[in-house]
Amino acid sequence: MGFEFNTFSKQFSSCKSCKERFSAVALLNDDQLEGLQQNCREITLKKNDHIYHEGSLTSHIVYLRDGLVLEYKKSENGRDQVVQIIKSLSYLGLNSLFGDRINHYSCKALNDVKVCYIDVETFKNLVRSNGDFAYEILVSVSRDNLNSHRRFLNINAKQTFGKVADALLYFGTIIFGSNTFKLPITRDELGSLLGITRESTTRALAKFQNEGFIKISGSNITLLQPEQLQKISKTG
Repeated sequence: MGFEFNTFSKQFSSCKSCKERFSAVALLNDDQLEGLQQNCREITLKKNDHIYHEGSLTSHIVYLRDGLVLEYKKSENGRDQVVQIIKSLSYLGLNSLFGDRINHYSCKALNDVKVCYIDVETFKNLVRSNGDFAYEILVSVSRDNLNSHRRFLNINAKQTFGKVADALLYFGTIIFGSNTFKLPITRDELGSLLGITRESTTRALAKFQNEGFIKISGSNITLLQPEQLQKISKTG
């Protein structure tokens, strides 16, 4: 993984009493919970700290208890290509766990986050020994893959204004659950996420503000007319 536990704020995780645990953990028996707890460490990371790097060995599964994470990878031209924004109560690195021993993406914190590093062999043993737990993990992986596939198709089917409108609605409804939020990524990263340039991203945001659809103050954005953004997202 390339991290040392003594460089971060850390503590033993109390999996049984955790209020932020993944739904599948409730399906584990007491012995399995004890085994998970003994092989799990909760760590607090600061904004921009890396959780793991592309190309590193998959030695741990990471559970995001609280906060937002940026997943990205290096493109052929050496630039960072944003893959997705991941919110709390999600596992990171499951695709690499079952598909390869290498992490194919990098993940960094977009704000202060709490994560649990779980020993990979412990996690695999839980999957093998508890069918209900394994089923919930499979559902989670399948849902994430479907969402990624759907987002990829939507991005390729839309023009710039439709892409940016779609992203604003995504942050408002899915990530923050509010029409007012602080955009957690830069204009460059937003453009990378949408497959457009920073200039095109900035131009679309300015147009939406000039037409009264949104209000921008620094990184803070308010969706004043989300219904108009929905129309642009559908037709754009």
